[in-house]
Amino acid sequence: MSKKNIRSTQTKQKPTMKKKILFTFTIITIIALTAFFVIPREKSNNFNIITTVKRGPFEILVYSSGQLEAQNSEKIVVPDVLRDRNLRINEIKITDLVEEGTVVDSGDFVAALDHKVVEEIIVSAQEDLEMRVNYFEDAKMDSSLSLSNNRDLIINAQEDVEEMQIVLNESVFESPAIIRKAQMDLNKAKRKLGQEIKGYKLKQSQAKTRVERYYIEVRQRQSRLEKLNIAYHSLEIKAPISGMVIYVKDRSREKIKIGSTVSPWSPTIASLPDLSAMHSITYVNEIDISKLKIGQKVILGIDALPDKTLEGEVFSVANIGQPMPKSDAKVFEVKIKVFGEITDLKPAMTTSNIIKTGQYSDTLFIPAEAVFKNDSMQFVLLKKGSRLVKKVVDLGDKNENYVIVNEGVHEGDELFLTTQENIEDLSIEGMDLFYELEERKAKEKEEAKKALEVVKFESTKLNKPSFINNGSSTITIG
Repeated sequence: MSKKNIRSTQTKQKPTMKKKILFTFTIITIIALTAFFVIPREKSNNFNIITTVKRGPFEILVYSSGQLEAQNSEKIVVPDVLRDRNLRINEIKITDLVEEGTVVDSGDFVAALDHKVVEEIIVSAQEDLEMRVNYFEDAKMDSSLSLSNNRDLIINAQEDVEEMQIVLNESVFESPAIIRKAQMDLNKAKRKLGQEIKGYKLKQSQAKTRVERYYIEVRQRQSRLEKLNIAYHSLEIKAPISGMVIYVKDRSREKIKIGSTVSPWSPTIASLPDLSAMHSITYVNEIDISKLKIGQKVILGIDALPDKTLEGEVFSVANIGQPMPKSDAKVFEVKIKVFGEITDLKPAMTTSNIIKTGQYSDTLFIPAEAVFKNDSMQFVLLKKGSRLVKKVVDLGDKNENYVIVNEGVHEGDELFLTTQENIEDLSIEGMDLFYELEERKAKEKEEAKKALEVVKFESTKLNKPSFINNGSSTITIG
């Protein structure tokens, strides 16, 4: 082979080798990246959060939002005549309403109710009255005709008696049998006369009762129609006194508006509040309601006046809960009296309420996140030097962020706020306290059971008769 051909062959082989090296490097890179992203790596535990057990004052607070209302107000209700059940106006719509917050004088227009509803009832009542009047007139005519026929029957019976008497008188010289027959005919005529008179009196009484019943029905319909006419002219609602108009809430806890309905059972449209004394209406969930008592102090913030903070006091706690709209949760109504300068406050302003339900001057407490639970116990993750243990704790009251520790840890102890992968393998300390807590729970359960049995026994005792043995006999009392 010539030198020229050898150079040509070497020149062609050099690019081929470079491609092979590049291809191999690419494959190695892909495998390395795949291993980095796909093969699981050991998780790091460098994100543990540690807290310490603190000692100091501790407040138990319940947070809620509420709405300002006047303690005293004059209600604006539908007229009394509309609440008359005989009118049978079950519901009536509001067709016009002044703007909420309008200041009105006594006698000013506040709302208008649906005239069409009352108009339809009036038309129906007039037709009913006309029908009852016709019944009344028919009853009088029927009674007159029926009694007239009965009077004719009495006259005929009287004539029969007279005729039989004449026959008997004329048969005085006849045979005893004829006289006897004449006497029997006379007695029969008298009995018939007595029956007709008795029947007449009975029908007269029946006719009188029937006519009186229809007359009473006519008077009732007339009275109802008169009241309906009065009601028709009372559909414009006026303010009873001067004040600011505040709408009330209906049964669905929505504010009254045009199109809302009022009824004899829910007659209030709006109120005219006395702005010199205010309170906040709030609703507390069933979990926290047991903590609330009358007389507890409250700090109130006004959302519309962020720089204003007021003091208050719980003065009413509902005994019966009510469901929240569109929710299964139950809430209880709580009323909070507002103290201090309230001239800037307006009804319906939103309040942020902090209710102080309990206070400790000196106690141990930890963050609520430091408490862990399993099926049987509650514990904390306590750091003891280089070790970590599960320490059983006896907990007390808690607030939104912290919980009191009655026993189990000491001030300054370090606790983990984050769980650990090996938490099931950690050793447990404080089993003596755990058994003590279990024994305490069992004792409380037993005492509650005994108290319930005593209540049942006393209840049964009240319903059972008492027996007294006096030696010779037993006397039952009750």
